[in-house]
Order: sequence, then structure tokens, then C-alpha cells
Amino acid sequence: MGLLLLLIICQCAINSIKTHSVSKPNIILLMADDLGIGDLGCYGNRTLRTPNIDRLAEEGVTLTQHVAASPLCTPSRAAFLTGRYPIRSGMAAFSRVGVFLFSASSGGLPSEEITFSKLLKQRGYATALIGKWHLGMNCESSNDFCHHPLSHGFDYFYGLPVTNLRDCKPGQGSVFLKGVQKHLVIPIQITGIAIVSLAIVQYIGLLKVPFQALGYFLLIITISLVILIFFFYHFRHLNCFLMRDHQIIQQPLSYENLTKRLTKEAVQFIGRNTGTPFLLVLSYLHVHTALYASESFKGKSKHGLYGDAVEEMDWSVGQVLNVLEKHNLSDKTLVYFTSDQGAHVEEISSAGEVHGGYNGIYKGGKSTNWEGGIRVPGLLRWPGVVQAGAHIDEPTSNMDIFPTIVKLANAQLPSDRIIDGHDLLPLLQGKVTRSKHEFLFHYCNAYLNAVRWHPGNSESVWKVFFFTPNFSPEDSNGCYDSHVCFCHGGFVTRHDPPLLFDLSRDPEEKVPLTPETESRFYEILRIVHQAVDNHTRSLHAVPNQLSWDNLLWKPWLQLCCSSLFQSCYCDYESGGSPLQLHLG
Repeated sequence: MGLLLLLIICQCAINSIKTHSVSKPNIILLMADDLGIGDLGCYGNRTLRTPNIDRLAEEGVTLTQHVAASPLCTPSRAAFLTGRYPIRSGMAAFSRVGVFLFSASSGGLPSEEITFSKLLKQRGYATALIGKWHLGMNCESSNDFCHHPLSHGFDYFYGLPVTNLRDCKPGQGSVFLKGVQKHLVIPIQITGIAIVSLAIVQYIGLLKVPFQALGYFLLIITISLVILIFFFYHFRHLNCFLMRDHQIIQQPLSYENLTKRLTKEAVQFIGRNTGTPFLLVLSYLHVHTALYASESFKGKSKHGLYGDAVEEMDWSVGQVLNVLEKHNLSDKTLVYFTSDQGAHVEEISSAGEVHGGYNGIYKGGKSTNWEGGIRVPGLLRWPGVVQAGAHIDEPTSNMDIFPTIVKLANAQLPSDRIIDGHDLLPLLQGKVTRSKHEFLFHYCNAYLNAVRWHPGNSESVWKVFFFTPNFSPEDSNGCYDSHVCFCHGGFVTRHDPPLLFDLSRDPEEKVPLTPETESRFYEILRIVHQAVDNHTRSLHAVPNQLSWDNLLWKPWLQLCCSSLFQSCYCDYESGGSPLQLHLG
């Protein structure tokens, strides 16, 4: 009897330890930018050296069908933070531009959205975002910070409010120049010809144009051109800057040792919070262009500057893992590594060097819902809690992180809205073998592009495309003529009936199935259409955060650490106290 009682007590103690071990762990979420799934050793790369990221795979779970909720930065990150399709929060564009490009845009992640950082902060977590944000900044004034990370549950922010662009780094070209030349040169020429023609007919008396009206017209055109020229001439100063919390500390951004600085901030944050649960989102600028690498990594890889950047990011991951070991936090910390979307295959420098990544066997890349655009690395390590060295080929989403870590923090999922992600822990621990995602909906901006269906009684993963991007050149693997693929009009081809693939047999999406090659063709389409109807009924109208009005540069929202007339210049990274922000 005494022995039985002892065994019961021991079992209760073990259960108590196990329960405690999966309660309120530290959370580290590592997100690369535009990294291809084929760039990592743990996903098959044999020439890039990524030992630290590969270590996460060896000591944790590798998700081989991990899917980004969008193939573009802004909507993908919105979905990641909220666990919801970006269409639900208004973070999906109906226009051609699907991301924020300017720091002084008024759109952003709405304050009504509930992020995992908000919920974890309420549960006593110290929370930090280090690196790229790209989800908006201000709404109505240059200091309301309505979309700022600190307004979305983060205690600490050190990083870029927008994103890394070629225009941010001198000598790396421009993502705007081609568009400006294509869309503005002809209208300017037409306007100039019209003005000269009006002046001529006025002079010879064929038409009487009120001098005052002509003057106003000339004034408006002149002011518009001056603002446009000023903006693009000063683009780097106005949009590429580093912030700490609400203060600009470096404007424009310097790339010198930038990844080392981000890593140092991450390591210091962990060191400050060894005695309290913490959430750290380390959002790398690598490997979005403009590419860069510290001197100690330049020229060291086999894949040029792109490879150098990947290997420097891997070094940074190693530094984070080392500091966890130093403070005996490894067993108390869930570490997750992913990319916001697939590699940007169209990225080629002016010198012809490939600046985009490798998506492995998968078709397409960033901005498309072919697998190369949305199938991303998914690595989760938590020693003693999740399986080590396991590979899971079930459909999962970056939206799943939200419910997973909210539950681990003993917080409650919001009951007033639909959460599209599912708790991953049962899958990671091997308690279940099937993903809860029967359907996943793939949006191209705000347009439903494709649907993934994984029936519960089948190994098949059906994927249905309603439209596909028109690659240019036609026989290429991307939209090289426009730099990214677009989602509507003449940029896409619509399919009726839709294209159908079985990813379990054709992960490269090479051969669409037909009624002749798949006997259940029409049945599969019928079930998918029913799922689309159900999904569409769950959507509600919300303000469009990526409308043209919300995307355009608004001078009164511009953050500037000196003044506009001093080119918004400051550098407090090397010492000194940053100035309060003000508009010049």
C-alpha cells in the first residue's frame, strides 16, 4: 500500500513537472526576409553553410509543408502576428501595390487587431521586436504612432519601421526608377506639350485662355514636380532609418555591422530578462535587397553577396542559441525560425549578379502562390518538449504560431473574431499526426488565388488555382519584366475550370490534372468551391489599409530627427542621446 502511494505521488510529481515545463516558456521567433526554402542545409542545400539553423532542425521539428499566409511581406507579417488571414484585417491590397513603401503612409495594422505580443504582455511577458516591422507607423500626425510596434504589445523596439530596399543603400539601384520612368515620363511630356501648345495658341490669338487659369495650372504642375523630385532625391533619408522605441537613432540607415547590431540588441534583451518569461521577435533584414554583409562575412560564401548574407544570418542565430545556453534557458525556450515568404527569384543586380534566393524544387517565388512563393522554412526547437529530429509533412501555416504561443502563455484566444491558425503543439509532440488545416486559402493581395485541400481520409494535398501570374519572359520562372508578379487584369490568366494539382504527387506543380487523369476532378472542385463559399461568408468588410490613400507619402506624417531642410540627418548609434522626433 505504501509503495503504491509512493508511486502515485511520484507520478503526480512527474505530471506536475511536465505541465510546468510547457507553461509560460520563453518564446523566440526568428523571421528571415525573402529567404528561399532551398537556401538552408536542413532543406537540402549543400553549398551554403547554415550550421546553426540546421541545428534547430536536428534538435527540433522540421515542417516540410509550412506555408506563409501571403507571398508578400506586409500581409504575411500581419497574418503572422494576428493568426488571421490578412484580408480580415484590411492588410491585403486591391490595388497593384501590396506592401507599404514609405514611412509616412497612413495605413498599417489596425489597433483593433489583437497580436500575440499584446496577449503575452498581458500575461507578464517582456516583449521585444528587433529588426524589420513593415506594418505602418502613424495615422494622423507624425507622433501618434498608432501602428508602431509599441502600440501592438511590444515593450521594446529596435529596428526599421518600413523595410530594406535597394534605394536605401547607395549604389544598389532603385526599385522605383523603372516605374517612375514608365508611368511618369510620358505624362510629363504630354503636360509639357500641352502647356507649350496653349501658350502658342494664346499668343497667335486662336484661343483665349485666362492668364490666371494658366498660371494656376503651371503652379500646380511645378509644385507637384518639385515635391516628387524632392521625395525621390531624399528617399533614403525619409524612409530608411533606424529607431529605438519612438525615437530615430540613425537617419539614414547605415549598413555597417547592421546584423551584428541587431544581434547585440537581441542578446542584450535576453540577458535583461533571464528571470522573467520573454517574447523576442528577431526580424532579420537578410536577405531582402539591398544585400549587405559585415566585413567578416563578405566574400566567404560560394554564392556571392547573397550567400554571405545568409551565412551572416546563420551566425546571428548561433549567437542567440549560445546566449540561451549561457543562461541555462535552452530547455525553457521555444525557438521558431521561418521566412515571411519565398525567395525573390527576379532579384538580379545591375551587374548581373543573382541577388535572389533558391526555392528548391518549387515553382515561382515571392509575390506568387506557386509553392516557391509560399512554402517557407518552419523549424521549431524546444528540448524535452517537442520531438527532436522529426519531419512533419502536414500543411501548416505561419498563422499557427499565434494560437500555439498564446496557449503556451496561458492566455485566452480572442472569442470575438475568427482565428485562422491552429495550435501546433500536439503535432510537434507527436500526439496527433494530422494537421487541423483541412483547407488553406491562398490570397494574391486581396484576391483569392488558390485553395489547398488536405482531406482527412487521404494523403493527397489538392491545390486549386483560379488564376495564375503571367511569367515574363513566358518560359521563365518569374515576372522579370516587372520585377514582381501582379494579381489582376492583364497580369494574370484566369482558369475555367480551375487548375488542379496533387502536391503529394507533384510538389513542383508541373502537370495540371484533368478529368481524364483524375477521376474525382469535378468532385474535388465542387468541395473546394463549397469551402470557398463558407470562407467568403466568414469575411466582413473592414477599412482597406493598403488603399492608394493609405499607401501614398504624406509629408505631415514624416518622421525626421533633424528637419526636412537638413535632409533629416542624425546618427546616435555611436553615442549620445537621440533627439525627440519632430517634423521640420
